[in-house]
Amino acid sequence: MTNSEPLISVVVVNWNGIRYLAECLESLAAQTWPRCELILVDNGSTDGSERLVREWCDNGRARALMLGENTGFTRANNLAFREARGEWIALLNNDAVAAPDWLEQLVRCGDPERKIGMLGGKILFAWDKTLIDKAGHLIYRDGLNRGRGTGQKDEGQFEAEEEILWPDGCAVLYHRQLLADTGGFDDDFFAYGDDADLGIRARLLGWRAWYVPRAVVYHHHSGTAGAYSPLKAMLVERNRLFLALKNFPLGVLLQNPFWALRRYAWQAYGALAATGSSGRFVREHGRWRLVKTLGWAYLSAAKRLFPILAKRRKIQKNRQLSTHEIKALLRRYKITVKELTLQD
Repeated sequence: MTNSEPLISVVVVNWNGIRYLAECLESLAAQTWPRCELILVDNGSTDGSERLVREWCDNGRARALMLGENTGFTRANNLAFREARGEWIALLNNDAVAAPDWLEQLVRCGDPERKIGMLGGKILFAWDKTLIDKAGHLIYRDGLNRGRGTGQKDEGQFEAEEEILWPDGCAVLYHRQLLADTGGFDDDFFAYGDDADLGIRARLLGWRAWYVPRAVVYHHHSGTAGAYSPLKAMLVERNRLFLALKNFPLGVLLQNPFWALRRYAWQAYGALAATGSSGRFVREHGRWRLVKTLGWAYLSAAKRLFPILAKRRKIQKNRQLSTHEIKALLRRYKITVKELTLQD
């Protein structure tokens, strides 16, 4: 390969990732794609991992943005986007490890002329590399989403290169123009659901997403925040409201309360039966904390309602997909309420 190959800027956002960060960075140093730059963003870590970030930068292996506080996944990445020089910009979670050809496999499938500007590969659980974490995403009609194939045994069912709704932000490649067109992540999200919102906004502008199964990553899922923490649960629920309010056509948005209530009913069953995500949450934190977390999410969303509606007006004004095309996308990549709520 020569200098005619595109430069890829790789961004790793770190917050208290001392357990996993070194392995993550070494996997990036071993990438087969020759034209890369590494940008490390430390979100005010206090566990000693910030020293590793500084060490990599002092040795000239990366550039660093050292932030004094946790600005969230969204803000940290947006700051890195401004510093990135590459035509393509990759994100890798600090609790993920990439196979050596991860970047090479992704970038060879990118095609901005065909509007294929966001790409993701097969993400497997690090503690059991035979189990799928995500192979793209599926969406429920109230805006909540779940990884395609999450928890399934990897038996070759996701081996085809194909279009997906959007790739997971844990390990993703974006074209610079897509980020310019969308404005990057929405800082109101802070963390969780931000990749879904960016992916949907990009789709509304005509961009497409592609799944590349040979681009493999191993992920310590929720290794930083915890899989069932109240903060994560609040952000997931609040941010699905933000996503729907901003991006869904009016007719779909007006149906949102019905679909949400239907999901809540199934989650209540899961909490009582000790199954699914709500069952796991209740086992760790109790039923009353689940109810309080739901109220917390709606209160937090209400505080940002008017700015979110202002963003909606801009998005709906500029979108290139018709309402019919958006509905077709939501149908094509839908997930059932049972799959969403009762699978661990």
